Amino acid sequence: MECAAQCLAAKKDFLVPCTYHFYQEPPLIVRGEGPYLFDSDGRRYLDCYSGVSVVNAGHSNPDILAAAIEQLRQLQHTTTIYLTVPMLELARRIAELTPPGLRRSFFCASGSEANEGALLLAALATGRTEHVYLQDSLHGRTKGAMSVTGLEMWRTDPNLLLTAHAIPGPRHPDSLAGLERLLRYRPIAAVIAEPIQGNGGIIVPPENYWPELRRLCTAHGTLLIADEVQTAWNRTGRWFATEHWNVVPDIITVAKALGNGFPIAAYITTDDIASHYTRPGAATFGGNLVSCQAALATLAFHERHQLGHRSQVLGDHLHRQLRQLQNRHAVIADVRGRGLMIGLELAGTASRPAAALTDMVLERMKDAGFLVGKTGAGRNVVTLMPPLIVTREALDSLVNALDLSLEVV
Repeated sequence: MECAAQCLAAKKDFLVPCTYHFYQEPPLIVRGEGPYLFDSDGRRYLDCYSGVSVVNAGHSNPDILAAAIEQLRQLQHTTTIYLTVPMLELARRIAELTPPGLRRSFFCASGSEANEGALLLAALATGRTEHVYLQDSLHGRTKGAMSVTGLEMWRTDPNLLLTAHAIPGPRHPDSLAGLERLLRYRPIAAVIAEPIQGNGGIIVPPENYWPELRRLCTAHGTLLIADEVQTAWNRTGRWFATEHWNVVPDIITVAKALGNGFPIAAYITTDDIASHYTRPGAATFGGNLVSCQAALATLAFHERHQLGHRSQVLGDHLHRQLRQLQNRHAVIADVRGRGLMIGLELAGTASRPAAALTDMVLERMKDAGFLVGKTGAGRNVVTLMPPLIVTREALDSLVNALDLSLEVV
């Protein structure tokens, strides 16, 4: 299998049809280095999606690879039922970085698992079985996590497991009022929400939204779960996005950028909440030694290179550039985000609906050497989440390419 056409044929033959990809003629990606990806023809692309906010520290980061390889040479795998040092070191390090009181970790392999575990823990800790989620949210592909996912396209199975209630998204004027009505009359175990809705279209809530979520949950004995799978680890300029509003959730879920491409996830909570989960629990790949060492090296790299500060400064610069772009292109309906997590919402034209326009922009950007994402309930938000090591010059070239891509629409 050497070319993209052969791989596309194999995909049709051997993968479940739900496995989709961007682009009409997708490049065959074979190598990554820093903020760049390379295809089988040797062409270089600026990766502006980071594997959906995964490689925040860049592709094939040598510091992270070195830590993982050293562990591979010693011992590749045990599981949580055995005592190992890397998992405990990582748990201690996470407890130093999380908001006050959040110090107990349960490790697993994916964000879906982490959210599933957080919902279970909330039920155990409160004795309640109902949950609340926000419209246009995405919390995972497992059955329980899908039950609290608000984006219709990701709710594949209509027969959901949990008793879960949707409220309008954070920008809707009735969102908090709707939550208060539910909390008053229903036994809600937890509210689960993304600090910034990623797949929902980079939806940044109003400044009072998360503080009010915290107040309402506390008043009604309901736990607050912050799904930081996309937003954690400096994507928005902070270790955790909830820090922007000085809110301490009861449970935080993390994955993606924690391992910078090595599969690892966790939920983190307080001593008191954790004390309700005492029956035996394990995860075969939770706390994997190699992934834990990679995660420790990832966090050290973030700290050493001040990636949180870089994300904030470069994100502010990119945001300003995109605002100027918006002034030149009427099809850019909105520019929003925090740090290097930015969305450009596109409006449709008389000849092309917004979703089709977004697809066209993705194709043009790919042909120009830039891989960007798309999100939103209408799939009309061009999404920019480059590695946090990206340079200002590379971001300026991204803006120039977007300018050209939007010239004739």
